[in-house]
Amino acid sequence: MAGYDYLDYKVAETKFREALTEDPKFYEAYMMLGELYTKLGRNADAADSYRAAVKIDSLYYKPVFFSLANAEMKSGDYASALVHYRVYQEQKGVSEKNLALARKYIINCAFAVEAMKHPVKFSPVNIGEGINTEEDEYWPSITADGQTLMFTRQTMSYTDPRTPWTKSQEDFYISRFTEGKWSTALNAGSPLNTTLNEGAQTLASNGNYMFFTACDRPGALGSCDIFFSAYSDGKWTAPHNLNSPVNTGFWESQPSVSADGKNLFYSSSRPGGFGGKDIWIATLDSASNWNYPENAGDSINTAGDEMSPFIHFDGRTLYFSSDGHPGMGGVDLYVSRLRTDSTWGKPLNMGYPLNTFNDEMGLVIESGANRAYYSTVREKSRGKDIFYFDLEENVRPDPVAYLKGKVYDRETGALIKAEYELINLTNKKVTVKSSTDSKGNFLVCLPSGFNYGVNVIKPGYLFYSESFLFEGMHSITKPYIKNIYLSRLKVGEKMILANIFYATDSWELKSESLSELDNLVDLLTANMGLAMEIGGHTDSTGTAEYNLQLSEKRALSVVNYLVSRGIDKSRLKYKGYGNTMPAGDNDTSEGRQLNRRTEAKILALK
Repeated sequence: MAGYDYLDYKVAETKFREALTEDPKFYEAYMMLGELYTKLGRNADAADSYRAAVKIDSLYYKPVFFSLANAEMKSGDYASALVHYRVYQEQKGVSEKNLALARKYIINCAFAVEAMKHPVKFSPVNIGEGINTEEDEYWPSITADGQTLMFTRQTMSYTDPRTPWTKSQEDFYISRFTEGKWSTALNAGSPLNTTLNEGAQTLASNGNYMFFTACDRPGALGSCDIFFSAYSDGKWTAPHNLNSPVNTGFWESQPSVSADGKNLFYSSSRPGGFGGKDIWIATLDSASNWNYPENAGDSINTAGDEMSPFIHFDGRTLYFSSDGHPGMGGVDLYVSRLRTDSTWGKPLNMGYPLNTFNDEMGLVIESGANRAYYSTVREKSRGKDIFYFDLEENVRPDPVAYLKGKVYDRETGALIKAEYELINLTNKKVTVKSSTDSKGNFLVCLPSGFNYGVNVIKPGYLFYSESFLFEGMHSITKPYIKNIYLSRLKVGEKMILANIFYATDSWELKSESLSELDNLVDLLTANMGLAMEIGGHTDSTGTAEYNLQLSEKRALSVVNYLVSRGIDKSRLKYKGYGNTMPAGDNDTSEGRQLNRRTEAKILALK
């Protein structure tokens, strides 16, 4: 069949059909049609052709049962595939490699039969015309505030009618959520997009930078490498290759960066893993260099392919795709959670009909933990589109709140660029250290499970601090939108030291206060002419005399710490104000929390 040999599939199909019209028992024609349809991805048609061949002669070619079962599994006929894989297992003299695959696929088919008896709730909704077109849209990534979505769009530029293949162009597009819907997506433009293909990206939680995959680039280490680009002054910077040790001479792709920017998850075919493609994790060191990546381990990785990782904003819930774990046939979506010993728990298949006989990948989930986004084909005429749906509770990550806003100069009202840091008050570690964009915008995630302090710092200004105590004062599911005003260093200006804490009914400083105290040390060290008063304040609980004494002793504790860190005592004064200057309503717990505070006021500046 010349048409088949030269990949003119339509002509070949016509010729085979004509031959079967002449001879309905033409065994080889059915087999060749089955192979042709398999190559074209028309698995249901392939199964019909193989079944017709088996009906003519079930003993002539024993491997036909493997081909038939594959086609049935890939078209969702799991019960029939299960039967025919088992028939194939009983044959003598067949391929050992295919026997091993048959054993694996029997597990998948048995899983799929049961999964279809217990479908998960799944109602995907098209994300809308602002994003989806007749072209292919896929691989969504979203910022923590749910306001910016970046995705890959593949535009078909040329189709060869003799083959099923097309030449295409992949570029990044960006849409903003405004007035209750996604705006018309715009091409991200040069230098991010090029005449080559770009795709499989991950946005930072604040949208200020991204990692993505590019293949066959000049100077690349492997077939596909991971690149980085930052968003600055309204445009994306020229991408740069992460190089070694993240990239190798093998295939690296599909990155996902943690909300704190310190861990990069990605798929790689490099040696040292468990199979074809594994998920690896690179960690950023204190000098902002990527350490040699570690394999995610045998809980996640198998002898098959693990791809498409997405680490949620909570930092401990990992979603990925795999064909190595029991599933529905192709590549399925799974979820795993980080254990307290830093290993990953057993992956859970996310269920049918989210997972099907097709390949599912590219899942991302909003910070609030309920809504997921992914791409799939629902109408062949439209190709791949992006959809969203609500997750079942058992596969949801931990919800994540976020603090978002702008930084201003208090005196002029001008937007200013500043540094900010997120401190985990539970373990006393700085978990995020970054800067606003040029227009003063910032966004920082507040994952559940810990209390946090936030500091905003700029040379020449008093710093701003706020604490997020999720035991009672704040809700983890509530975002915090606020404008932050920094005061220039000037006599009379003061700031609240929101992340200084004392033991109950005591002036003993708690260890959670150290980061804030050290920021105050840095401010005084950088401005040697600065003299300050530390003022202590309490709520109205207790007598006025008791509160005055307690507040004074607390202010003295701060001064003593500063002196112990080398600050000249002559530059410091302390005073207790008790409850004489309330900042909140003493009739509410929230108000009393505001009243229990420590302040720093500038007394002199040389």
